[in-house]
Amino acid sequence: MRLALIENDPDSGPGRLTDWLPTATVVRAHAGENLPAATDFDGFVLLGGGFMPDADEQAPWLPAERALIADAVDSQTPLLGICLGAQLLAHTCGGEVRSAYGLPEKGVTQLRVSPAAASDPVFAGLPGQVRAVESHQDQITALPPDAVWLMSSQRVPHQGFRVGPAAWGVQFHPEASGGRVQTWSDESIRARGFDPERVRAEAASAATELEQTWSAWFARFAALRS
Repeated sequence: MRLALIENDPDSGPGRLTDWLPTATVVRAHAGENLPAATDFDGFVLLGGGFMPDADEQAPWLPAERALIADAVDSQTPLLGICLGAQLLAHTCGGEVRSAYGLPEKGVTQLRVSPAAASDPVFAGLPGQVRAVESHQDQITALPPDAVWLMSSQRVPHQGFRVGPAAWGVQFHPEASGGRVQTWSDESIRARGFDPERVRAEAASAATELEQTWSAWFARFAALRS
């Protein structure tokens, strides 16, 4: 599968995807690289960023990214949005995203998989509960019409969803390792109301699980058009 990874923020890069998907092309939209058309690749992964999905003055490539999302959904080209990428998918397809809404999530979070995931081509095979790295407070507060709800957490109901047959969004960071959490500053963790020592300890204990769970999950996505 010829994949493009759309990087929206230099601080929210592809993480382990460069190892798991070594042939993927990274498009650094934040650095002025032109976004591809939906027909240029077999699939797309939209990465995270620290702004809202309609912050066009701050991120002037967002209109083109939203157009790419609409074209990919219409053409059923596989697409996966992560954090901001998921919010872009929800916003583009008629959902609602709110800034600094509800309670933040920072560190490794427990996620609940919905019954609908059992028949989903990417989420199928996940256990009823899994863990993943989170770092956000902006939140999807309403899914697009006809979206399939796939995952939630204690603080955030819309952690995973599908739009149409081939577009997925996840609020969490499946590409992030437990080691990534260890690089976060104490200040950034405390600013979200969490204890740095506990956050790092939980990430260290979950490291192997994160690797095994999300490498297999990405493999299922990458095999959709193989």
